[in-house]
Amino acid sequence: MTHTTSRREFLRNLGMSAAAFPFICNLPSLGFENSQTRKQRLIIMFSPNGVVRKNFWPDDAGELADFKEILAPLAPFRDRTLVLNGVCDKIRGDGDNHMRGMGCLLTGIELFPGNIQGGSDTPAGWASGISIDQEIKNYLQSRPETQTRFGSLEFGVVVPERADTWSRMVYAGPNRPVAPIDNPYQMFKKLYGGMKDQESLKSVLDLVSADLKKVESVVSAADQKLLQEHASFVRQIEEEIAASQKNPLTHEIPQLDPGVVVANDNLPQLARMQIDLMVNSLAADFTRVATLQFTQSVGQARMKWLDIDETHHTLSHEPNSNEDAQEKLTKINRWYCEQLVYLVQKLADTPEPGGEGTLLDNTTVVWTNELGEGNSHTLNNIPFVLVGNGLNFKMGQSLKFNSVPHNRLLMSLAHGMGHHLTQFGNAEFCKEGPLSLS
Repeated sequence: MTHTTSRREFLRNLGMSAAAFPFICNLPSLGFENSQTRKQRLIIMFSPNGVVRKNFWPDDAGELADFKEILAPLAPFRDRTLVLNGVCDKIRGDGDNHMRGMGCLLTGIELFPGNIQGGSDTPAGWASGISIDQEIKNYLQSRPETQTRFGSLEFGVVVPERADTWSRMVYAGPNRPVAPIDNPYQMFKKLYGGMKDQESLKSVLDLVSADLKKVESVVSAADQKLLQEHASFVRQIEEEIAASQKNPLTHEIPQLDPGVVVANDNLPQLARMQIDLMVNSLAADFTRVATLQFTQSVGQARMKWLDIDETHHTLSHEPNSNEDAQEKLTKINRWYCEQLVYLVQKLADTPEPGGEGTLLDNTTVVWTNELGEGNSHTLNNIPFVLVGNGLNFKMGQSLKFNSVPHNRLLMSLAHGMGHHLTQFGNAEFCKEGPLSLS
């Protein structure tokens, strides 16, 4: 009998519910195997339409000294930040740059031929390979000591319901796009289950509280405290759901370009709710791999809370000589950076369950984009900003590469998680191996 089997049998004999099992089975005082090793985590965060280069990239390579305006919110985490310049998406073939920028971003391989017509190039279909987050997920799930309940979780923030190459960056395999969940209440149901009818079924909290009583005699006082904190979070989310049913959101849905549906006014609130859920899912060890997708490639968010009336994609097409557009795009990208900082701060404020330090000590967040710059639609110098110490990279620096394929960075992420790939995506761009970031 394996250790994993005995673990499951022990908890099953206690009558453990599905909602509490993944969290409880990783409590260190129970002595289960996957609580004895460091829990490394990877989060990939996406925002669209390129960046304003002059206000984004550090001037010099080497130790990070100062941030430009867009990255300035990261100042408190300077020693935990790694900025990579010169990493390029070299994948070509069918599709326009927005399509290939999105569909090849995490897969590093060409799109299939298809009938989805881009802005100017040939039509294309879905990506022809798995994305790096799912590759890492499969690796972790194949090993008993790193298995989690979900393997990976895909969060979205106002992602259009339409499924096409612009709206999907995660792939379970060739021609197998994975849709992010952009409704926090749906994500809550996925995480905690058993809530098919919120009015008639008993609270998930009742299940978790009952499970706490079942194991309270065999776990340490510290682990009892962790369970109580977990239950408090569940109660908080349930209260938010109940409040939303009594007072439904009435935010206006603006008139945007055909086919793009964005609930502008509640995007900031949804972002915070999704981030809170994500951090809690990591603390509960529901997953060690997650993605956070803001809108989509060609994202048309209209950020009224920044006093910007134009849509993001429309502004991104303005020439660099349009100072008003450059200023607004800088504000938009800085706002996305602020969401990154909110996520990073939540990780830094959350103690590592059963271990030392915080979640940020064992998590790396990768913030990226489908384009290097919006108006040129370039796939060169794709923004990659890494924050956190989960992958044992040397942080606190800005690195400038000479037009290296982003496949090599994807390989580095896998290596950092213990998955030593020899190639990923298009093998032609993997010959020099992973980037040296340690």
